[in-house]
Amino acid sequence: MAQNSFPYTYFEGKIVPSEDAKVSVQTHALQYGTGVFGGIRGYYNEAKQNLYVFRLPEHCKRLVNSTKIMQLQIKITPEEIQNIILDLLRKNEAKQNVYLRPFIYTSALQLSPRFHDVKADITVYALKLDDYLDTQNGLTTMVSSWQRFSDNQIPTLSKVSGGYVNSALAKSEAVQNGMDEAIFLDARGFVSEGSAENLFIVRDGVIHTPTIPSSILEGITRRSIIQIAKDLGYQVIERDIARSELYIADELFFSGTGVQVAWVKEVDRRVIGNGSIGPITKKIQSIFFETVRGDESKYMNWLTPVY
Repeated sequence: MAQNSFPYTYFEGKIVPSEDAKVSVQTHALQYGTGVFGGIRGYYNEAKQNLYVFRLPEHCKRLVNSTKIMQLQIKITPEEIQNIILDLLRKNEAKQNVYLRPFIYTSALQLSPRFHDVKADITVYALKLDDYLDTQNGLTTMVSSWQRFSDNQIPTLSKVSGGYVNSALAKSEAVQNGMDEAIFLDARGFVSEGSAENLFIVRDGVIHTPTIPSSILEGITRRSIIQIAKDLGYQVIERDIARSELYIADELFFSGTGVQVAWVKEVDRRVIGNGSIGPITKKIQSIFFETVRGDESKYMNWLTPVY
């Protein structure tokens, strides 16, 4: 069990001690990557003595949509997943920042890579987690030699566990080359996303981000950032972005459940802007962190209180 794990996990229809949540080495999803998952954060507000889960209904809906896309053999509703998550957090008496991983997987002990006629199940575990990547000092990145897979190869609107081999290759390549993170191009050569993050650039005061057909995940944090930016009065354009535009961007930042909002200071050893966090990124990041901690009243409807 990981050191930052909580004592309890949801497994096979009930909450059990985390050390008892185990699968066989013959489990279908372990062999073939035939599962879908979500990544969800909860933020503890000390002053309010409450834990707030960020956009919980949206995450649960996307997870159920992922099962539909992949034809996973399970009947479960977004509301049922929400209740599992909230019950689990309360059972663990979670009063710190948490990361939640609901995972729906082919649980049968069978051979043959397929989704039909294979039993599926859901598990949910929680980890104590603050920053996953540095959000304050700027990230160094490189354009990966690995191409982001297309939607007609592995559905990009579904968080498929097996698809993260693509991310792992890009991430390892970046780190082994002395960088913090990778940036994918899509099959057409346009910018897609990071290894596990959506991407935004700023040029001449306008925010640009790749489109859904650029093989990106339809990020829930991405959607939130677009709304925050528009509410601040910024123009946000979803379009194809050329690789060389990364190098001449005034600002560049990632968004995602894990990364939250983190600015990029370098792409392929080219400094972005003046090498410091840009004013637009800084403002969006500030409001984002106020929002998720429950200190921004405008977006309280994005939060689900646990207690």
